[in-house]
Amino acid sequence: MAEAKKENRFRQSTVLFLISVFQVICAAEVILSQKEINYNLVIIFCGYIALEWLYMLFGVIITGSDYFELEAIAFFLSGIGLTVCATIGADYALKQAVAIGLGLITYLVMLLVIKNLRVAMALRYPAAIGSILLLCANLVLAKVTNGTLNWMDVGSFSVQPSEFVKVAFVLVGAVSLDKLLSNANLARYIAFSAVCIGALFIMRDFGTALIFFFTFILIAYLRSGDIRTIVLICTVALMGAMLIIYFKPYVANRFAAYRHVWEYMDTTGYQQTRVLIYSSSGGLFGLGLGEGKLRDVFAASTDLVFGVICEEMGIITGVAVAASFAFIVVYAIRAAKGAKSSFYVIASVAAAGMLLFQLMLNIFGITDLLPLTGVTLPFVSRGGSSLICSWGLLAYIRAAGAPFKLPSPDVDMSRAAKRGGGAA
Repeated sequence: MAEAKKENRFRQSTVLFLISVFQVICAAEVILSQKEINYNLVIIFCGYIALEWLYMLFGVIITGSDYFELEAIAFFLSGIGLTVCATIGADYALKQAVAIGLGLITYLVMLLVIKNLRVAMALRYPAAIGSILLLCANLVLAKVTNGTLNWMDVGSFSVQPSEFVKVAFVLVGAVSLDKLLSNANLARYIAFSAVCIGALFIMRDFGTALIFFFTFILIAYLRSGDIRTIVLICTVALMGAMLIIYFKPYVANRFAAYRHVWEYMDTTGYQQTRVLIYSSSGGLFGLGLGEGKLRDVFAASTDLVFGVICEEMGIITGVAVAASFAFIVVYAIRAAKGAKSSFYVIASVAAAGMLLFQLMLNIFGITDLLPLTGVTLPFVSRGGSSLICSWGLLAYIRAAGAPFKLPSPDVDMSRAAKRGGGAA
């Protein structure tokens, strides 16, 4: 047992070492590309790498787990986002670093809370009421920004309340449907979901509304397993969307360039065409940090950040980013199989599904495989609200508790021997 722990620690230390080497190379490229060495950036990158190692060293005390695969992936993705921000300026890098720190704190606090199932259950109604109040406040206090009404000014900061509601949405859904499915529980969750999605439509934040709807479908299916009910819900939702488009034509106009971006390459298809042109020009290893042209396009470090990564850091890094989310999903599924409660099963798979679906909307949207909805890339895009939400969702997956371990040949041989013995 002790040897297994040592071997696991060595493996994880090796992974974190490789991630740190990658981050040191990125930091050096950013810092040395400037006319003068920016010591603020040096401090930010050194502090971030030190944070990763300190977490791995003391994380066993904080989380009670010897496995840090999820955290390593999150640190890798967040580090790429930090690097992109650093190419813009030290101030942006500092804000992103602070957001990562707040995200990690949110992650640890949520782990402490949801590890206690009774506490998680008790938070159902406060989370639901708080989410609705937060969305209502957003509708009243927010100003229209880039065509949507989803940003609120809090002092000198801007926050996106819908990002925080994502975390509550998973909690409310998992708790509501944790026990035997009842009409009352399902009705309450449907009503809560309808209010959230309806508020997002009023805000014209259609991308986030789609993410909420997908998560609602996923949670409902996880608890019921009834495909016919899910098809019925989707049909009703489609009819509702058609009515909205009929009475609100501006909604359809937002997606008029879908699959026709080259025809609108200087207007509504400007962003997608530039992503397709510039990201492919980066090749396997990229043009170099800060050397790309896509960074001059609006929302380069937020909605279009995946294109910036492919152009400046290479297609290989872009594939690594996408593969990281695939790992998170596989981890969540494996963790759900050994979870001690259906709450953790629903919460972990729903959180992973939400992250994956948002990734798909982001990457497929900017490459014109799906309509452009303007959602961020989890963990990577610049912005504190999105980053904190991503770490918060990660806590649901970790709380399920099962480590990601590939079966060894010895284990497979022993299982085969047992099966053979049983047959004999």
